[in-house]
This record gives sequence, structure tokens and C-alpha cells, in this order.
Amino acid sequence: MPPLLNRLWRRVRATVAPVPDISATLWLQTIQRYPFLAALSLHDQAKLRVLSALFLHHKEFHGAHGLTVTDAMAIDIAAQACLPLLHWGDPAKALDWYDDFVGIVLHPGEAVARRQTTDEAGVVHEHAQVLLGEAMERGPIMLSWQHVANATENTARGHNVVVHEFVHKLDMKNGQPNGCPPLPAGFMGTRTGRAAYEAWWAAWEPAYEQFRERIILAERFGAERPWLDAYGATSQSEFFAVACEAYFVNRERFAQELPGLMPVLDAFFQRPPHAG
Repeated sequence: MPPLLNRLWRRVRATVAPVPDISATLWLQTIQRYPFLAALSLHDQAKLRVLSALFLHHKEFHGAHGLTVTDAMAIDIAAQACLPLLHWGDPAKALDWYDDFVGIVLHPGEAVARRQTTDEAGVVHEHAQVLLGEAMERGPIMLSWQHVANATENTARGHNVVVHEFVHKLDMKNGQPNGCPPLPAGFMGTRTGRAAYEAWWAAWEPAYEQFRERIILAERFGAERPWLDAYGATSQSEFFAVACEAYFVNRERFAQELPGLMPVLDAFFQRPPHAG
């Protein structure tokens, strides 16, 4: 670990007590595995290390189907899960966003869940759904380790299952997820809560509708497919999660594809103008 990064870690860690430790070697390996983490400033990496250490102190990892969850795997997930909280001030308070669950279940690969749907006639249909991850309201998070570990390809495509599922948890803070998490006071210069939500939907509703139209044109008429994951067209809540994962892991491309959402997400995640 470079001396400067170690000094920054100790300095930031000293502001929060007690903070469990993360091995400097394992932390550096995590940073090097994920391009969007390596792109953070050294100061932000140190802040993220503190957040991740606290996160690991309060969460429990479970491997499914014989998967052994190593310390390195847990740190990889913690760093990505905490990325959306990086600029929200006191680490302990920021982590309150994730206080409704403890367990994180890792599957070696994709998981298959049995689902039931009821049609207009009242007939119940059962089907299998393949999942890369799932966030359950007031329940655990499930992740596919195979997808988490595929860092380079996923970054280029704007995919990140960890960020996706954890921002669902932010969305769930208002109850049933709808694509709009609780907004901070004074969001985007607004003076009331109502004005804040109006500002949010003024940006998100047209972006969602335009994205859905592009997906329809691609699927039905062979038009060029959008860069953003098509799964975002299934609902407002999925569009929010898909947009956030792309925003965090490939900010430059996201800004090209959805420039209207950049200032909204910067305001929500309280990202300073100088942040890398």
C-alpha cells in the first residue's frame, strides 16, 4: 500500500471510532480489480475504505451451493455497496440507509427463482426467473458472484449488480420501490419536499419514457439498441437502478447517453464538482 494512501486511511479512520480494519493488501487488490474504484482520488479511496470496514462489521455473508466467501470477496462487495454513500458525510449515519438487513447471500452464478403471476382472468401462472441479484424489502440481498467478479467487461457495459441491488435498498426507504428514493432537504435548490419530488420526476419521467421507446424500436423494428441495460425499461424502479449502476461505473459514457440525469444524480449522491 502506498505510504500516502496509508496516511489518508489513518487520517480518515481517526474521525470515526471504532472502525474495524481492512487489510491494506486486500484493499489495494480490490481497488485494482475495479476500474471505477481505481479512478477515485486517494482521499475518496480512504473514505471508501472506512465505509467498507464499518459495512463489513455489521453485515453477514453467506455462500450458497457450497460457495466459500473469502475476505477478498466480501471486501470487493463492501466497496461497491458503499460507493453510493461515499459523499454522504458521517460514515455511520450514511450506512443507516442499509440498516434494514444484515444478510448478503452469494451464489456462484445465476440464481433461478420460482415466481407466480396472476393474469386478468385470475389464473395463476408459475414460471422460473433467472436472477443476477435481488434486493428484498427489509430482507437480505442476493448476488451472483460470477457477475460481480466480471469487472472489466461489466464496467465497459455500464453494468454493476452490486450497485444495482444496493440502490434498490435506497429506493425502498420510501416503502414500495418506485424509482424515487427519499430526497435530502434542499435537493437541487428546492425549498419544500413537494418541490424536490417535482424536480426529480421532471427529469426522470421523460428520460424513462424516451428509454422505453428506444427499447421498443430496437426490439420490434431492429433499431440500434441503447447502451444502457434494456432491463431498465421494465419499470421506473429498475430504470433508477440501471441508471445508477451505469452512473457509478462508467460516468463518461453515462453522461453521453443520459446528460439530463447527470445533475440529478450528482445532487442526490451529493457528489462534489471536483470528484473524479
